[in-house]
Amino acid sequence: MARLSITYENHIAHVRLTRADKMNAVDQEMIDAVIAAGNEVAASNARAVVLSGEGKAFCAGIDISAMGALAGGNPADRMMPRTHGDGTTNQWQEVAMVWTRVGVPVIAALHGKVYGAGLQLALGADIRIAAPGTEMAVMEMKWGIVPDMGGMVLLPKLVRGDVLRLLTYTAKPVDAAQAERWGLVTQVAEDPLAAAMELASTIAGKSPSAIKAAKRLTAFAEISEENDVLLEESREQAELLGRPHQMEVIAAEFGKRPAVFND
Repeated sequence: MARLSITYENHIAHVRLTRADKMNAVDQEMIDAVIAAGNEVAASNARAVVLSGEGKAFCAGIDISAMGALAGGNPADRMMPRTHGDGTTNQWQEVAMVWTRVGVPVIAALHGKVYGAGLQLALGADIRIAAPGTEMAVMEMKWGIVPDMGGMVLLPKLVRGDVLRLLTYTAKPVDAAQAERWGLVTQVAEDPLAAAMELASTIAGKSPSAIKAAKRLTAFAEISEENDVLLEESREQAELLGRPHQMEVIAAEFGKRPAVFND
């Protein structure tokens, strides 16, 4: 697949951005490839996903040479139609939002520059692990635009309003330590890819149905009223109790062995 590769091993899908010569900058081919990868992984039997970037950066943002195409004609004709996500997103937003709809946990391993479009892609992951030298920025204001790839859906769930405004208004990069304090990064690790793969392996060993239910329930809880969340907790739990995956987890716990799931 142009711009990225996908490998599957031990129920872990590893999606690598491979445009290292351009610091994995996002152009039309990258947009198409990332969306296709999200859809492929969602349809696979993967139990966890790791996103990473080859070369010096996870993703340095939008390919500036591609911005000219956006400026010509009437931008609203391209931006406003809801072409993806069952009629909820345009193609740029789908780059990040497709990962929120993948039914299993997605972990982003970050290093180097994670700017603009790259940051919004990373925000689509459930968990972000960054190398100490990672720089993150809501970079759009540098080019006289605003975050428009799902960032304004995803960022308010992670950071305080004043932090969101500071990042957006200034386009100033922050290091991994500050990003962790503010909630942009889940944890900092010397080798984020190794840490991400280890975490993915742990998740892949859990009940697949329970992990999927946990991702659905967490997403529901973030946007729903208390009474609705309580009801959804009960509904999800009722679908798990006594089913084959849960019974295998119990048997494995009592047998002091790893659980084995055949699907």
